[in-house]
Amino acid sequence: MTVKAIRFHQYGDAAVLRAEEIDQPLPGTGEVLLRVAGTSFNPIDATIRAGYVQEVFPVRLPHTPGIDVAGTVQALGEGVTRFRVGDEVVGFLPMTADGAAAEYVIAPVDVLASAPTAIPLADAAALPSGGLTAWQALFEHADVQAGQRILVHGAGGAVGGYAVQLAVRAGVKVVATAGPRNADRVRGYGADVVGRGTDGVTGEFDTVLNFAPVSPADMVTLAGFARAKGVLVTTTTPGPEADPRGVRSTSVFVRSDAEQLARLVSQVNAGTLHVHVAERVALADLPEVHARHDAGTLPGKTIAVPR
Repeated sequence: MTVKAIRFHQYGDAAVLRAEEIDQPLPGTGEVLLRVAGTSFNPIDATIRAGYVQEVFPVRLPHTPGIDVAGTVQALGEGVTRFRVGDEVVGFLPMTADGAAAEYVIAPVDVLASAPTAIPLADAAALPSGGLTAWQALFEHADVQAGQRILVHGAGGAVGGYAVQLAVRAGVKVVATAGPRNADRVRGYGADVVGRGTDGVTGEFDTVLNFAPVSPADMVTLAGFARAKGVLVTTTTPGPEADPRGVRSTSVFVRSDAEQLARLVSQVNAGTLHVHVAERVALADLPEVHARHDAGTLPGKTIAVPR
């Protein structure tokens, strides 16, 4: 049986992506076969496609992108007992394995959690990597606590939006930066939005979180907003290696964690965590999504749906 997938056979710009017919994969030990309901575009998909991180994420060519998946279990590999055929699940797939930009994908069972029931299954693909990055930034790298005051720079993006919501729910006072397109949404999450840049930021913060691409000089500025011996957490440009006030800088490299993902799903079902989707496109349109990202015209979190 053949199925549709988006793949690239060489590194390059979005033009290397092509729609193809491939053999339906078969699950091995500890794996499941998923019928994909949706996958979300993430900037790392374009970075891997362009070949910028071959040493860090050495994918085998041809490669199918798509690290986030929401779908339905179609077949079980040997030893799988956590799920049954027909279960709806979400997961953050291994970075170097073939991804979910296809009608079917293989997933290790230990990266999966039951999908939220409060939102459409395809939209749930917007949750795993972004939600896990926010969770790990807040509670593992920064160890934020109720009553603290934090700054979230780049709160209009997927990770920043989740970070704001999770922090507010944890009893944290959040000041955020976001552009005009996303400011009202972020404000609705409970943050005090001061604008796109840091010009309106005042005072000191227990933790500063950066989810936006910035220059090294801007990272020094962000570190300056942290209190003495505070924390700067970033997913993009590394923070200063040494700070005279003892501000600790740390970078987040997200990992799969099914237990954390299940907690995020519970919050979505409870209505306390909102999954924002800017647009939904057909799987065949994913190359165009990559091209728009490269051109800086993507409107936000985009879900690709096999049709």
